[in-house]
Amino acid sequence: MTLSIPDLYLLFLSAHVDVGIVNGTEAKPHSRPFMVSLQKNWRHICGGFLISDRFVMTAAHCWKEENLTAVVGAHDLRQNEGSVRIGVKSYHMHPDFNKCTFENDIMLLRLEKEIEQNKNVMKISIPKKERDIEADSVCRVAGWGRLNFEGKKSFRLMEAEVKIMNNTECKNKWKDNFSASQMMCVYGDGGSCSDGGGPLVCGDTAVGVTSFGDPKICNSRERPEVYIKISPYIEWICKVIANVE
Repeated sequence: MTLSIPDLYLLFLSAHVDVGIVNGTEAKPHSRPFMVSLQKNWRHICGGFLISDRFVMTAAHCWKEENLTAVVGAHDLRQNEGSVRIGVKSYHMHPDFNKCTFENDIMLLRLEKEIEQNKNVMKISIPKKERDIEADSVCRVAGWGRLNFEGKKSFRLMEAEVKIMNNTECKNKWKDNFSASQMMCVYGDGGSCSDGGGPLVCGDTAVGVTSFGDPKICNSRERPEVYIKISPYIEWICKVIANVE
């Protein structure tokens, strides 16, 4: 079944109700020093991740033209120990982002000051050239947010193992809502249930940005979670960073 654009938009709206990592485990504190909590009024809105000492990558749908604060070095969002709050100086949404279809759902945030990297705060590598991740590769996702669609929030960083789905199967599940040139799917017993903006990490490289999924059957093989692939956007990423630094 192909969803119409209005139906898809409603699905995305419901999918982005701060639902984080489902059936995951608590991450070892500060084992993912690249993770960023994007907040509005001290409330976690979306995930993100450091790709340089000045830039955070996240999903374009996370920004509603409001001021966000990036919290780096955090594990438990209720505790300030080791974490640093930094304002966002400028917002760089991909110019072709479509808020109805979620095509090009990727964004860069320039922070107000450079991050001082340490064992709790560290950037993560992104691909240097365009490539696909082999199907059935085991990768990891992490995030904050609710542990299920109507459940309690996890203030601590959670993580889960996921597998890469081949593009043909993903296309069969999401039909016209899936674009193999810019998206990839994952599935597993646990995983991100649309704590949007967080990274899909394969090895020591962030290869995708959490974009959308179906919260009712989150992260199943029937309705796999969809990520924006980072590698097709390398040229755009480099151009943004070069033009604003």
